Amino acid sequence: MEKDNTEIEQNLKLLVKSSLIVFIGLFLSRILNYLYRIIIARNIGPEAFGLFTLAVTTLTLLIHVSSMGLTEGLVRYVAIYRGEKENDKIKYLFRLTLSRLIFSGILFGFLLFAFSSVIANGIFHNSELTFFLKIFSLIIPITIIYNIFCSMLRAFEKISIYSFIDSILQNLIKVIMLGFFIFMGLKINSIIFSYLLSISGVLLIVYFICKYQLKIIFQKPSLEEKDKKEIRKEFFSYSWPIMLYGISGTLFVTTDSFVIGYFNGPISVGFYSVAMSIATLLLFVPMLFTKLFFPLITKHYAKKDTIFVRDISKQVGKWIFLVNLPALLIMLFFPGTIINILFGVDYLISENALRFLAIGVFVLSICGSVSSDLVYMGGKSKMIFYNLIGVSIINLILNIVLIPKYDINGAAISNMISTSLLGLLLFFESYYYTSILPLKRSIIKIAVVSILPIGIMLVITKTFTPTIIGAIVLGLFFVLFYILLIFITHCLDKNDFLIINGIKSKLFSSMSLITHPFLKTAD
Repeated sequence: MEKDNTEIEQNLKLLVKSSLIVFIGLFLSRILNYLYRIIIARNIGPEAFGLFTLAVTTLTLLIHVSSMGLTEGLVRYVAIYRGEKENDKIKYLFRLTLSRLIFSGILFGFLLFAFSSVIANGIFHNSELTFFLKIFSLIIPITIIYNIFCSMLRAFEKISIYSFIDSILQNLIKVIMLGFFIFMGLKINSIIFSYLLSISGVLLIVYFICKYQLKIIFQKPSLEEKDKKEIRKEFFSYSWPIMLYGISGTLFVTTDSFVIGYFNGPISVGFYSVAMSIATLLLFVPMLFTKLFFPLITKHYAKKDTIFVRDISKQVGKWIFLVNLPALLIMLFFPGTIINILFGVDYLISENALRFLAIGVFVLSICGSVSSDLVYMGGKSKMIFYNLIGVSIINLILNIVLIPKYDINGAAISNMISTSLLGLLLFFESYYYTSILPLKRSIIKIAVVSILPIGIMLVITKTFTPTIIGAIVLGLFFVLFYILLIFITHCLDKNDFLIINGIKSKLFSSMSLITHPFLKTAD
């Protein structure tokens, strides 16, 4: 038992250390992405924000279809061929993917350009969307080629370069270009050109990085035709299911916007997108932990070490609940304040939509994030695909019924029901296939503890209406009081303190490197 505890402690330390590295990239990416959306919402207005959302969701869906899952397949097979030192297979696979996807990207880009007016006027009843879609049609082949080079960086384990370019640099260029074009008076067109220039810029950067760091991929392969045929067969058979997963996932998250756009136009889409942007903040912590959680539990599950998998799952589930619960409470009781601070008073119509969406995303984050990894670990990945298809159909039906009556609130209720259902399905499926429930009983105590600080905040806000600065100060008070109560009531166990100490240690060492960069030793 002592050995098991020691191993859990060691892996928790690794999880914390790695999570903080991932956190920096994810945090900066999210900040820049939100800044981009906030600038659009505050400076150009709800209709422009809705047009942008409809264009981006259409673009995302078409990129998933035209990519055919090949970019993800490329990562897997290039990594395998590297391990086998089969350089000619790497060269051939790169050329094969590039040629197929350039053709596919141009084809779907042309189709979007040709049918942009039909989509804009016939489906979403807004002619201004036409120009968005025509320019965004150019982005399809550019993005696909960019994704191919990014896949090569990932396959050759250039993860830090890939993360910096994809998560930080691309979003930074978008924000800078958007601000510049708005300053120059381009208004709504500033969105279109900032998006186009950012992806074009990072494509050039990633191309030259691959050109000089991965020279081997540009060389001509020497393989016999039978070897090429075998590679093609295996590669395409692996990749097409990935395409279906991508499409089903994209449809699940974009159905609301499409149906709102069809019935009520881009202004309502803009209002809804604000609420969704805030609610999905609850997915940040699960994303942070589960990126590192999955390979860790898979390794131990292969060793039949189910006790370790159970304990680490419960620990990660507890921390997701611990962080997300206060965020949920603030979204439920003070949605208008959050919307006003981030996007402005023009979007206060989204208050109730934010409440509904936050509940659904919270249930998914608590019940579904760790559980989905457990289902994958158990080799039941097709089950997740079936779940997505099922809840997507339910979401579509609910949207069609509720949006004409309740506008964005109807979409939010539909999303809350379908998202909660997805989380619960994954939760019970993970228990059925692995006999693991990734939650601790101590979350009940955490839930009870949260009542006092949120109650005090409600009393204060009923007594007087705080300014934006006052609301921020009050929010900080809530978080600090919540943390204090968590410690006082002994909600944390030994492994929790291990995580906290690991975070402190990592932060101090990171600050030391920042303040004394020349003291860093060579790797």
